[in-house]
Amino acid sequence: MNRDQAIDVLETIDELYPKYELTERKANMLLPQLMRMDYDRVLQNLSTYIAQYPYPPTLAEIAAYPKEEQNYVDQLQQWKKEADLVSEETKQKFRQQMDRLLKECRSL
Repeated sequence: MNRDQAIDVLETIDELYPKYELTERKANMLLPQLMRMDYDRVLQNLSTYIAQYPYPPTLAEIAAYPKEEQNYVDQLQQWKKEADLVSEETKQKFRQQMDRLLKECRSL
């Protein structure tokens, strides 16, 4: 989420909970944390939260971080594409060298 969206989240909490006092100090502490989160999912969590609790949420109670595992899947797919470009002969040589290194390590 960007800074304006993070401010929107804090202002929404401030409007929904009259006893919640949004100070500049609180905002300065919370904004960097909110900016690491997913805006739409934080708002969804906040909406669910306000229907259940009469007191303001902590950041942990509405937190929603972007899913990072997709990055790993993309990276694995890229590696697979690159590996498909390597010839079988090169792969076999690599396996033989790896086997030789492993045997040497085991004998130490």
